[in-house]
Amino acid sequence: MEVIKTFYNKIKAMFQFIGTQLKTIIKSIIYRLSAFFVGKVKTDRYFDSIRQKRAAYRAWWDKRMDKNSAFYKPVIFIWKLFLYGFLGFFFYIFCVETNFLWLMGSMPSVEDLQNPKVSQSSEIYTSDGLMIGKFYTENRTPVPYEKISPNLVKALIATEDVRFYEHSGIDYRAMAGVALGIASGETDRGGGSTVTQQLAKKLFKTRKRDARGLLGYIPGLSTLIYKTKEWLTAIKLERNFTKQEILTMYFNTVDYGNNTYGINTAAKSYFSKTPDSLNVQEAAVLVGLQKATTTYNPVRNIKRSTERRNVVISQMAKYGYITAKQADSISALPIELKTKFETPYDGNANYFKNAVVDYVKKWGDENGYDLYTDGLKIYTTIDSRMQEKAEEAMSQRMKQLQRVFEDHWGKQNPWVDETGKEIPNFLETVVKRTSRYRSLAAKFPNNPDSVSYYLAKKDTMTVYDWKTSGQIKKYWSSMDSLDYYKRILRAGMMAMDPHNGQIKAWVGGLDYNFFKYDHVKQGRRQPGSTFKPFVYTTAIDDSTFNMTPCDQIEDKPFQKTYMEDGVEKEWKPRNATGYFTYSNMTLRRALAQSVNSVTAQLTDDVGAADVVRYAKKMGITTPLKPVPSIGLGPFDVSLYDMVAAYSVFVNNGNYTQPILVTKIEDRNGKIIEEFVSESRRAISEESAFLMVHMLKGGVEEPGGTSGSIKWRYDVAKNNNEIGGKTGTTSNNSDGWFMCITRDLVIGAWVGGDDRSIHFRTTNLGEGAKTALPIVGSFLEKVYRDKSIGIEPGPFPKPSFKISKEYNCPTYYEPSRSDSLDVEGDSSGTRNADDDFLIGPPPIPLDTGGRRN
Repeated sequence: MEVIKTFYNKIKAMFQFIGTQLKTIIKSIIYRLSAFFVGKVKTDRYFDSIRQKRAAYRAWWDKRMDKNSAFYKPVIFIWKLFLYGFLGFFFYIFCVETNFLWLMGSMPSVEDLQNPKVSQSSEIYTSDGLMIGKFYTENRTPVPYEKISPNLVKALIATEDVRFYEHSGIDYRAMAGVALGIASGETDRGGGSTVTQQLAKKLFKTRKRDARGLLGYIPGLSTLIYKTKEWLTAIKLERNFTKQEILTMYFNTVDYGNNTYGINTAAKSYFSKTPDSLNVQEAAVLVGLQKATTTYNPVRNIKRSTERRNVVISQMAKYGYITAKQADSISALPIELKTKFETPYDGNANYFKNAVVDYVKKWGDENGYDLYTDGLKIYTTIDSRMQEKAEEAMSQRMKQLQRVFEDHWGKQNPWVDETGKEIPNFLETVVKRTSRYRSLAAKFPNNPDSVSYYLAKKDTMTVYDWKTSGQIKKYWSSMDSLDYYKRILRAGMMAMDPHNGQIKAWVGGLDYNFFKYDHVKQGRRQPGSTFKPFVYTTAIDDSTFNMTPCDQIEDKPFQKTYMEDGVEKEWKPRNATGYFTYSNMTLRRALAQSVNSVTAQLTDDVGAADVVRYAKKMGITTPLKPVPSIGLGPFDVSLYDMVAAYSVFVNNGNYTQPILVTKIEDRNGKIIEEFVSESRRAISEESAFLMVHMLKGGVEEPGGTSGSIKWRYDVAKNNNEIGGKTGTTSNNSDGWFMCITRDLVIGAWVGGDDRSIHFRTTNLGEGAKTALPIVGSFLEKVYRDKSIGIEPGPFPKPSFKISKEYNCPTYYEPSRSDSLDVEGDSSGTRNADDDFLIGPPPIPLDTGGRRN
C-alpha cells in the first residue's frame, strides 16, 4: 500500500506541476494579448481588479465555511469532481468536434451532413436509351424509400434497432443493457448501436485510418473516440433527416458482399428482383448479411446464411411484425437464390465502353468528377440496335473466315516470312513479349530453365472458342495457348454518322473478355488501297492540278528513283494482275479497279507531300512520310481515323471529329456538359461530291473491287447508292473495306495478330473477301430493321452547279481483283496486346516500300 500511495502522490504532484505551469503560460498569453490590443496600463488595472475580487471572494468563503469540519473536504471533493467532470466532458466533446490540436481526428462537416455523398456507380447509356454499362468502385444505384419493401424495414428494425422510432440517434436503454451484460458476463445483449449510428459509421467512415487523430492510435482510447464520433454524428443525422430518410440512406449505403452496395444492387444480384418486390425471407437474408457479409453470404455459405435468416425471422415474430406461425413456416423454406452479379463489361459494346471510360476519365480529371464514385449518367452516341447488328455481323463472318483459314493452312503453321517460308522459333520469340514471360523472367532472373518449365506447365484454362464465339476449357500450357491464339484472325469495325460525327457502332475485336486490344482506335495497320482516295482527292481538290474524274492516265509501268535518309532508292510497283494494259483509264475507273500504276503516276504528278497534307487535313493523325509509295498505304493508320476521313466525302467536304458522348449528367439528373462534334472545312463541296461519285465507281464500274457488296448482300433496293474502297496489303496481311452511304460511313479491317500471319492467296485474303463481307452483312441487317430509321437510298443531289465533268463515257475493261498493294516504309509500331496472354506486337517486316 505504501508503494501505491507513494506512486499516487508522485503522479498527483506531476499533474499539479503541469497544471501550475499551464496556468502560468495561459495567464502570460492572455496578459500579452491584452497588453497588445488595449495597452499595458489598462491591462495591469484589469488584472489588479481580478486579484482584488478573487481575494474578497476567498475572504467571504473562509468566513462562512468551517474548514476544520469533518465533512468539509469530502463535500468539496464531490463538488470539484462534479464540476471538473462536467467541464471535462464538455471539453472532451469540444475536442472531438473541433479535432483540437489534431488529437481526435476529423468529423463530418455541416455540408457533409446536409448533403451526404455516397460512392455511386456511373451509368453509360446508348443514344436510344438503353443502359449498357456501370462503372464503380462500389456498385451502387440508390432508390427512394417508396422502392424499398416494407419487409426490409421491418426485418432491419426488429433485428438491429427495435426502438428506432423512439430514440434520437442513441438508444440509452440498449447501451445500459450492454453495460449490464459486460458486468454480468452475458455476451448476447448486442452492441447497442442504433441504425442511425451504423449509418454514421458507414456513411462518413468514422473509423477509417485518415480520420484518426493522434489519440486514435492508443488502444481503448481510440474505441471511445470513434464511438463518440458515431454518437454525435447520429444525433446530428436525426436532427437533419426524418426517420424514413435515415432508413433510405442506410439501405442505399450498406455493403451486401460480393461487391454489391445498396439494396437495389443487392436485390438484383442475389434474387434478380427490384427491392420493393422482396418477400419476408429474402428481406431477412439481406438484413442478416449485415452482421457479417462473408460468414452469412448465401452464395458462399448457404447453411450459415439460413441460420442467420431464421434469427432475423424470429426477431420479426418476437416484435409482432409477423406471427409465430408465419415465422415457423418461412424458417422451414430453403433460400432460393437467383444470382446475377453485374460487371462493368456485361452485354455488348465493350470496346466502345472502354473508349468512353478513357474519354470520361480525362474529362473528369479536367472538371473535377470521378467516373467511379460520382454517379454520373453518360449518354453516348452508340445505337444499341446497330451495335448488336455490328457484333452479329462480325461474329458470323469471322467464324466462317476462320474455318476457311484453318482449312487453308491445315497442319502447317501460318507464320511465314516474305518468301513464304515458316519463321523459325516464332512462338519462342513472341512469347518473350508477353506479360506472362516478363513476370516469370523477373521471378527467375538467372534461371531460364525455370521460365521455360512454367511456360510449358499445363493447367486448366478458359479460352476463346472461335467455333461458337463463346468459351471453352482446355488443359493447356501457356505455350499451347499462345500457339492457339496466334492462329485466330482478328478484326475491327466502326460505323459513324458522317454529318454529326456520332459513332453508331464500334466493334474492336472478336470478344473483349479474351481480346482486350481494340482494333478500332488502338490498333494501327497499313491501309493498302483504301489510302488511294487521298491521292485522287489531292488531284481533284487542289487548284494547282484541278483534275476531274474523267481525266485519263495510261496504265503502264512506273518507276521512281528517290532519296530517303541519304540513301538512293528505286520503287517499281506492279498491278495485282501482274501485267499492264497500256490503255488510258479515267480516274474513276482506275480508282474503282484499284490500279496501282495509275495511283503511282498520279502521286508523282501531285507530289507525295501534298498527298500527306490532304490526308492530315481529312483526319489521319498517325505519322506519314512523303515517299513515292504513299498512295498505296505504306504507313500504319487506325480504323477510327479512316472512317472519320472518309466521312469528309459524305459531309460536303467538312471534317467532323468523331464523338462518343453527347452529354453527361450528375447523380441528380442535372446536365453538367453537352458535347458536339468539332467541324472544319477540309475540301471543297464540289470535290466532296466528285469523290463520292468516284467511290461509287468501286461498286458500279465494271471490274470494281467493291461490286460484290451489291450482288452478295441485300443492300441495293430503293435505288440505294453505295460507295466503297477495298484494300489489301502485301502478302494479304491486312484486308480493309471502307464503305460510304448517305447516312453512314463504315470501315472494317481483318488480319492476323502479326503481319506474318495471313492467307497465302489473294483470292482468299483480299479485302473484298475478308473485310467487305462484315460491312455488307452489317448494312443488310441495318436496312432490314425498320426501327433504326436508316433507309437505303441515293446520295443527295448537289445544290450547286458542278463545274467539272464527271459523267464519263463508259467502256469495258478487263476485270481486276483488288490490288495487291505494296507495303511502304513502315516506321510505326504497334503496342503489345496480351490476348493469349494477350498477343504480343508483330514482328516487323522490312519491305522497304517497294518491289525491285
